[in-house]
Amino acid sequence: ETGVGKEVFVKALHEKSARKQYPLVAVNCAAIPSELVESELFGYEKGAFTGASAKGGIGLIRKANKGTLFLDEIGEMPVKAQARLLRVLQERKVTPLGSTESYPVDIKVISATNRSLKDDVEKGLFRQDLYYRINVIELKLPTLNDRRDDIPVLAEHFLAMISAEWQLEIPPSLTREASERLQRHDFAGNV
Repeated sequence: ETGVGKEVFVKALHEKSARKQYPLVAVNCAAIPSELVESELFGYEKGAFTGASAKGGIGLIRKANKGTLFLDEIGEMPVKAQARLLRVLQERKVTPLGSTESYPVDIKVISATNRSLKDDVEKGLFRQDLYYRINVIELKLPTLNDRRDDIPVLAEHFLAMISAEWQLEIPPSLTREASERLQRHDFAGNV
């Protein structure tokens, strides 16, 4: 679900990996207009399309080389781009739009979605071969409502942040009643 901390989790994984000295490139696939997904991900040569930069573009996949590529909301990726992504993952090479030259890439890919990709595969909305390629290890991050013990810890963390930002001499804290009330609250937006 939105707000469970997917990107925070991915950043922590990246920081504990052997790739931590290389970039973590996070891409919200739902935020990129469908007509720009391929140029943003795979890059493009100058003049590859109307409005293309005169310099061309390296693409987010090549920017993540030797590091981690986080594809958030991958279920929103257009099917045509899914086919190109599958090719990149299989061949470990990326070919920018308008180019015949391929560039090797060494990336760890982590993807996330709030949808059932398995259902999308059955409906023809997501490529089955890509689904099996990216679904090597599946983790489900529980909602905040499913981990209510974290609520007081998070509240204290946010209070400490506020205290530091406001440079308070006496840091605020939660009363027992406030903590219990927070734990009963329905956090639809999660963290």
